[in-house]
Amino acid sequence: MLHSRLGESKPMQEIDNNGDGEMCMQEYVRNSRGMKLFSCRWVPTKSDEIKGQVFLCHGYAVECAVTMRGTGERLAGAGFAVYGLDYEGHGRSEGLQGYVPDFDALVADCDAFFVSKTTPTYSRFLLGESMGGTVALLLHRARPDFWTGAVLVAPMCKIADDMKINPAVANVLRAVTSIIPTWKVVPSNDVIDFAYKTQEKRDEIRRNPYCYKGKPRLKTAYELVKASMHIEANLLHQVKMPFLIVHGGADKVTDPSVSELLYRSAASQDKTFKVYPGMWHALTSGESPDNIRTVFRDIIEWLNQRSEGQPEMSEIPDTTTSKCCTETGVCML
Repeated sequence: MLHSRLGESKPMQEIDNNGDGEMCMQEYVRNSRGMKLFSCRWVPTKSDEIKGQVFLCHGYAVECAVTMRGTGERLAGAGFAVYGLDYEGHGRSEGLQGYVPDFDALVADCDAFFVSKTTPTYSRFLLGESMGGTVALLLHRARPDFWTGAVLVAPMCKIADDMKINPAVANVLRAVTSIIPTWKVVPSNDVIDFAYKTQEKRDEIRRNPYCYKGKPRLKTAYELVKASMHIEANLLHQVKMPFLIVHGGADKVTDPSVSELLYRSAASQDKTFKVYPGMWHALTSGESPDNIRTVFRDIIEWLNQRSEGQPEMSEIPDTTTSKCCTETGVCML
């Protein structure tokens, strides 16, 4: 059962109006376990221009303010209020960096924060990238009729064969995870080199102190494997909300064929699956500018069509810089 409770929060701090019609703001909130979690949002400067709300679920080892900044800015420029939350142990939130002790608790934190920010008069969408796709699907399971829809970007419904740990390591993982859960010992390929096609984005991730770059911790690996196996085995056919899946055809981190399985298995009557030949895992940030524009054009068109009474955009905003961030790509409070 999902228990959601959000504690006190610090007042929302406006960081900057970047001059393109949207504001970047951030705040800390406390979860039900008393931990401070970092959140940020991008909103159109004119509230009467808001078409709907989009809630970001980021991937493993990354965060929202920098890694998903482009997503926030583009969607806010398209008229959506965008909210992100750094999970426990991720980004600027409290917790041991890169450590996921309980995936259900992580989902409950997102549920509490997102629901607290929803406005009844707006359409409300989830956008989950990679592991965040699993988070989005579990949020939908918790509240089957609450969300207007979801955009799933290379969702982690199943770990691709090239990135799986071998069976011998998996057996050790199960045996010792309760003894030394935080041990950084799980062998894995360098996900940064597999996920991000452009060297510029790889360098940004590597110099971002809020992104975890060590080996997966034992309990984290166990929780990720358990969550993806649960999604693959039990939840694919239960998805009822409208959804758009976008997936790179050359993705070596998450398996495009499992996204296709979700598309074919889901009970939803409104579902779309787009594969982009030659693109990698990080469709919204790690590709060429032209490829990124193509992906966001499809995402924004899909969101517009499901935001009641809103006209489709004739032009997709192209946001490549942010005045609220330093030259190193790290957003500063």
